[in-house]
Amino acid sequence: MNKVKVLVVFGTRPEAVKMAPIVKALKNDEEHFISKVCVTAQHRDMLDQVLKIFDIEPDYDLNIFQSGQTLTQITCRALSGLEGVIEEFKPDLILVQGDTTTVFSGALAAFYHQVKIGHVEAGLRSGNLYSPYPEEANRMLTGVLTDFHFAPTQTSKNNLLREGYDENKIFITGNTSIDALGWVIDKNYKFSEEALNNIDFEKKKVILLTAHRRENIGEPMENIFSAVRRAAEENKDVEVIYPMHLNPKVREIARKLFDGMENVHLIEPLDYLPFTNLMSKCYLVVTDSGGVQEEAPSLGKPVLVVRKETERPEGISAGTAKLAGTDGQVIYNELNILINNEEEYKKMANAVNPYGDGMAAMHIIDAIKKKML
Repeated sequence: MNKVKVLVVFGTRPEAVKMAPIVKALKNDEEHFISKVCVTAQHRDMLDQVLKIFDIEPDYDLNIFQSGQTLTQITCRALSGLEGVIEEFKPDLILVQGDTTTVFSGALAAFYHQVKIGHVEAGLRSGNLYSPYPEEANRMLTGVLTDFHFAPTQTSKNNLLREGYDENKIFITGNTSIDALGWVIDKNYKFSEEALNNIDFEKKKVILLTAHRRENIGEPMENIFSAVRRAAEENKDVEVIYPMHLNPKVREIARKLFDGMENVHLIEPLDYLPFTNLMSKCYLVVTDSGGVQEEAPSLGKPVLVVRKETERPEGISAGTAKLAGTDGQVIYNELNILINNEEEYKKMANAVNPYGDGMAAMHIIDAIKKKML
């Protein structure tokens, strides 16, 4: 029996997390697959952290990261590097995940070499080409080139059908981020950041804040932080933890609005392992991140999404998340409800996770077998 040669391509921390279960599943099925991993290293340090956690040794490392890199530079370096990898390995299928510039570059490189493309986490749409930017466009451009669309939810599949894609090429799999979480959450986890170990997660209502989106920098982010500050000032049983994004503009806003507050902890960014375990211990999450909207509901944590649009509406529909926008008063009102109304809190905390059964990687592998063997 011929084996399918699969090249798994990723370049950032979120991609690595979500591709790790697939990398493991492919390696465990050597009867049907010959697989190799290529990292572009669009991110470097954050990517390496995840590779270490999941014990993944890339077969190819393009190491394209440069300080101050532009989207054009990332695209060109990734595309050029992938050409040599494809010519050497000669894969039957290239797998990409999500919405980064590496994803689009990987899909384009595959197309140029007439290699089949599998898009993991296909079909997410916000409806605004510039929000999230450039991710919304990356997903849509990748979709045009894709042979197998691995959609995490029915909503994602419906988006693809509405855009005219062949239903026989769309597979609902769940989200691999849920697979990954099952490997890393430890109820007895101890943080290297001692300030986190000193927080009483049982008695305090700990809000985990993440904010970094390009489109939120400026007044929207000031609104978000001001609302969180007000909630922290008025509720003494609240603690806020904000792992500050490395962007200097984001840090400037955070320090301006949070400095001097004893119950707001501004800490350095966390690796995947401590971050997910922190999320599992907290009371609720305020975020403009995409992946966190999937992970937090699977841990029973209500999510306030501080964006104007989200490409992950399933959490909103299921009741695990609320789209709060970037108006400070609206965010404060929603926070106040979750902090002080136990019934409303429980409705969100106990809502059914819409993002799958934790077996997404196996569903993807099975679909590939069905179509290519």
